[in-house]
Amino acid sequence: MTGRLLPPGQYAHDAVQIGDRIETGWAEITVAMIDRFADLTGDHFAIHMSDTGAQAQGFVRRVAHGLLVLSVVDGLKNQTPAQFHAIASLGWDWSFRKPVLAGDRIHAEIRVETRRVTQRGDRGILGLAFDVRNHEDEIVQLGHNRLMVHR
Repeated sequence: MTGRLLPPGQYAHDAVQIGDRIETGWAEITVAMIDRFADLTGDHFAIHMSDTGAQAQGFVRRVAHGLLVLSVVDGLKNQTPAQFHAIASLGWDWSFRKPVLAGDRIHAEIRVETRRVTQRGDRGILGLAFDVRNHEDEIVQLGHNRLMVHR
């Protein structure tokens, strides 16, 4: 791995370099989370709602919504001791690589891939790369986020 693992603190644009990284804590994806997400979004697709529905499609047990997992990852990012001094997320480019099943545990490594200063000059944009892994160290999701941060 390149770059430093950022120690606890809040990091503005000018305090980070390409390759710097943050590791999140872990979160378990529970049946209750899947149920609440389904109710919130209206996405009651069968693979999410029961083991039987998931097994009919070749999965071992219930599959978490991909966007639920992405949302949990963003929450994990915002709970790490090392924080980007964020203003707003500007977009995501995301890939679902393997199913995340009810009961799986996930965490993420976040790397600074790009950085630039906005035209205003008082803000920066960080291009962040995410590798999301399960408890078996398999990449289950990955992607990129553009994050506007303070300078």
